[in-house]
Amino acid sequence: MANTIFALLAYLIGSISFAVVVSKSMGLPDPHSYGSGNPGATNVLRTGNKKAALLTLLGDGLKGWLAVWLAQHFGPGYGIDATGIALVAVGVFLGHLFPVFHRFAGGKGVATAAGILLAINPWLGLATLATWIVIAVFFRYSSLAALVSAVFAPFYYVLLFGTNAIALAIVAISVLLIVRHRQNIAKLLAGKESRIGEKKKAS
Repeated sequence: MANTIFALLAYLIGSISFAVVVSKSMGLPDPHSYGSGNPGATNVLRTGNKKAALLTLLGDGLKGWLAVWLAQHFGPGYGIDATGIALVAVGVFLGHLFPVFHRFAGGKGVATAAGILLAINPWLGLATLATWIVIAVFFRYSSLAALVSAVFAPFYYVLLFGTNAIALAIVAISVLLIVRHRQNIAKLLAGKESRIGEKKKAS
């Protein structure tokens, strides 16, 4: 029961869309109404407000980290084990993808996934972040960097800690992240995906 309660609380934390909250507080349009329609830092950046985009990025990452951290530090007293931590990780990620507070229209989950991995283990998070940076620098595709990082994250975890419930949760998060990037995958294959630093190509 405790595992379920913590997972539901994590889902509610994940359901706070910082793209929407930050945009509303700074007098910017709803991120669902322009660009890709994705409530994430990249879309918020299309308003030209770098501060709003940065706050969105940090907020989405922080909620992923916070949900897992709370479960790790306070959960054991309620009987939360590795399975519970795994459920919390998936729960907060699902909250970001399908937020109950925003008609289930959420983001793609890159920042939130990064926060989750950093909370599970800083070295795991840093290794995955390093992978993102390397791919982004060499190929200049943010989406490709996210996809490659999603593929490698479960391998990094297994190498560091072996196979357990948390490893399965990371696999699930990676699969969901890849599915959320299916339009980007199609654009990459068609050579129509925008590179980092260039204007968005017409659809």
